[in-house]
Amino acid sequence: MDFELPEELRLLKQTVRTFVDRELIPIEMSSMDGPTMKPKIRAGLEAKAKALGLWHLDVPAEYGGQGLDLLGMAVVWEEISRTIAMPPRGPSVFGPDIRHVLFTLNPAQKEKYLYPVLRGEKTTAFAQSEPDAGSDPGAMRTTAVKKGDTYVINGYKRWITNAHGCDFLQLVAATDRSKGSRGGLSMFLVDTDTPGVSMVRRTQTMMGDAPSEIALDDVVVPAENLIGKEGDGMRAAQAWITGGRLYQACRGLGVAKRSLELMTDYAKQRSTFGAPLADRQAVQFMIADSYTEHHMVQLMVYQLAARTDAGVAARHESYMAKIAGTELGFRVADRCMQIYGGMGLATEMPISKMWRDARSFMITEGPVEVMRMVLARDILRGQN
Repeated sequence: MDFELPEELRLLKQTVRTFVDRELIPIEMSSMDGPTMKPKIRAGLEAKAKALGLWHLDVPAEYGGQGLDLLGMAVVWEEISRTIAMPPRGPSVFGPDIRHVLFTLNPAQKEKYLYPVLRGEKTTAFAQSEPDAGSDPGAMRTTAVKKGDTYVINGYKRWITNAHGCDFLQLVAATDRSKGSRGGLSMFLVDTDTPGVSMVRRTQTMMGDAPSEIALDDVVVPAENLIGKEGDGMRAAQAWITGGRLYQACRGLGVAKRSLELMTDYAKQRSTFGAPLADRQAVQFMIADSYTEHHMVQLMVYQLAARTDAGVAARHESYMAKIAGTELGFRVADRCMQIYGGMGLATEMPISKMWRDARSFMITEGPVEVMRMVLARDILRGQN
């Protein structure tokens, strides 16, 4: 077993780290305009990323991308998560945020939807969550009924990131509610200017982002906009789920790493009662525990990525990484806030934003309680 990253990934890690340190961290307190990055800042950073070869990192080479596998992306995600300069969800400055399902489209669909996204001409959002179907997609109430050569979609979506102003949705709907998530869900490409699609409202969250609620009232979609076959919607959505859990675990790693850097520097600078905080055993233990936990989770994350890249089923590892990674980020950010005291609460520091973002990842795209429940169920069944 080799626990060292390959040389090319060590170089990539250093390149991204340098980019974050030089270009992102210095502007992180002024780069955002509400839930989005300021256009001028984004354009400048994207140009610099392209010049460094940090563009379309996870896009397959056949589509003009770098073709990084999950281990490579884990390295990138961990490093860019050390800063709050970019939205915690949605496109970074390294190219459009493209889910794997778009690369599975048929040729005609790719011409209309995938290639414009790659060229930056269109934006998209993934629409699955509903008021009564978040962690339980089998309870989905949005339906798609086949009528001739079209589908008529009715329903309501909530917590849809990047939907405001996007050009089309990758939307999951029930084509056979009796089957639930086991063959009853299908995925469609839905243009947001289609009659009946309404962006009802945006919900402001404590993280600063504003996901959308979308109403679908007799939305007529051509049958040719079905992705794959009827009933394959959950399979298509789950195709990226390991990568999604890995991403969130890496977010935790990045937050923990930055928090460690901040708390270590501050502990050496700040003195109380005639001695630096670094001399206080309580502070030393928080730093030592955070360093140890980060190391353990990093090994877990890298192993998950490497096994997945090798084609080895890693479902249980993905549950554990999601749990351990997201809880790590929040726990270490919380310790960092405690060490900083009142300054940790100040919005002029990045700590409170990292703390809020890290807390949210313990809920979104699969709460840690659900991960634990499914993992425990499999263990008790002997599927370990």
